[in-house]
Amino acid sequence: MIEPSPSPRPSAWWETRAFAFAMIALALVPLLLPPIPPLTDLMGHMGRYRVQLEIDSSPFLSRYYSFNWALIGNLACDLMVQVLGPILGLELAVKLIVMAIPAVTVAGLLLIAREIHGRVPPTALFALPLAYGYPFQFGFINFAMAMGLMLIAFAFWLRLARTGRLKYRPHIFFVVSFLIWVAHSFAWGVLGILCFIAEVVRCRREGEDWVQSGWRAFVACLPLAPPAILLLPWRGGSAPHGTFDWFKWWFKWRWLYSVLRERVELWDEASAAILILVGLSGFASRRPWRRYEATLGIISILLAIVFICLPRVLLSSAYADMRLVPYMVAMPILALRPIANKRVANAVAAAGLLFFGARVAVSTLAFLKFERNYQQQLKALDHVPMGSRVMALANVPCRSAWYTTRMEHLSSMATVRRRAFVNDQWEAPGAQLLRVRYRDAGRYFSHDPSQIVRRPDCRARNEPILELALQYFPRNAFDYVWMIDMPRDRWPVDPDLVPIWEGKRFGVLYRIVHRGAGSTTASNETPKGSVPRVTQ
Repeated sequence: MIEPSPSPRPSAWWETRAFAFAMIALALVPLLLPPIPPLTDLMGHMGRYRVQLEIDSSPFLSRYYSFNWALIGNLACDLMVQVLGPILGLELAVKLIVMAIPAVTVAGLLLIAREIHGRVPPTALFALPLAYGYPFQFGFINFAMAMGLMLIAFAFWLRLARTGRLKYRPHIFFVVSFLIWVAHSFAWGVLGILCFIAEVVRCRREGEDWVQSGWRAFVACLPLAPPAILLLPWRGGSAPHGTFDWFKWWFKWRWLYSVLRERVELWDEASAAILILVGLSGFASRRPWRRYEATLGIISILLAIVFICLPRVLLSSAYADMRLVPYMVAMPILALRPIANKRVANAVAAAGLLFFGARVAVSTLAFLKFERNYQQQLKALDHVPMGSRVMALANVPCRSAWYTTRMEHLSSMATVRRRAFVNDQWEAPGAQLLRVRYRDAGRYFSHDPSQIVRRPDCRARNEPILELALQYFPRNAFDYVWMIDMPRDRWPVDPDLVPIWEGKRFGVLYRIVHRGAGSTTASNETPKGSVPRVTQ
């Protein structure tokens, strides 16, 4: 007599497809209401997007900037804006693209968990808030989008192996590898690490020894390698690239407890501690190696080693090690095997959902507060004519302060909405395609970070001192001075600066009275003994 096959185990509520879609939708909530996603660097990117979209049609932008397309590994959102911007308008296109980033990341995390374990463990829900990790909050949107796409690509790599469709994988991932590299080269590198480890573990489970498994994994990952040929012309040119701050342990520790840094320090640090404890919870058992799935367990260890070895600044890209942290923290959480006890599993899943929901709720309120402050300062743009030249000075807290107003690049909205020149765009050969061509602004007042004003005791060496900047910037090169979020006691009293807009408490816009070219000190020649250098 043939025994009937056992009926499949019914899915728990957190394992269903409907629940996964609900989590993806929940990840959108904090970004639904703010018209401008309040991410620190985002508005600087939006200024660049305006230039790339209209450089050939705007007489103002073509006077101030140049933009030449090139194949670099940092174009994820730039290319999306190029497609959607002319259709939807720049601001709406950027909002939708940025909203997609946490949704894509949550989808990638859930797909990996399902492919690795065959179902979503309840502990995996604790990893979902990492979609709003510090790199995303900082506005590294090309990086964050590429990493989200990388997670989905890795889940697809696992699925092709699980379903026995290995013959298709080299052709598919030859294309995928180039797409991920163009989105962001960092994500391409991480994808290679994840796929290699997954192949090693798969070969070991088929009975191969470590050497043979490593060789087979190397061969299987060769279709991911071709984008490496693009690195030499991109990063091997004559442009200067800085790499420094190796093994800075204070920074490493700070990035760990700042993994969910947003607005409320105690809540953010407590949330980071919860994530780390969940990820390490497998070590509470007698045999911890059995609590972690091998593929993601080994990946967790390897990513931790990479994090330790990465410098803070890599090829002139700051926060290289910090960017990896949310994904490094997510892997041991996703590696935890499903819990057999149904009651315990239900309780853990409920706790994970509550944690994610609480993070979303606080983020929603925080983003609304950031946005309210933005709108108060952006009223100054009603008084700025099209094509104006704006000298921006944004009052920004010290970098050691947990809470920041995220005003560092709000001034770029003058470029977005008024096609103005502003002294806040990045000039980073190899990392950005925009160049500042408005030489009248001089060496020290033409680009980022000449717009960032902190207290003198905590400013970076390449950031200006307010009083010196006001005294020596080339006034004939600008039409307005926009002091963003600046308290009244720091507003200058100067007959050549006429206030034309004042914020309720902070911020002021001045019209510059031009009294002839000979009345200002040329910014390219700093008076000896009078002004310290304001750039490195």
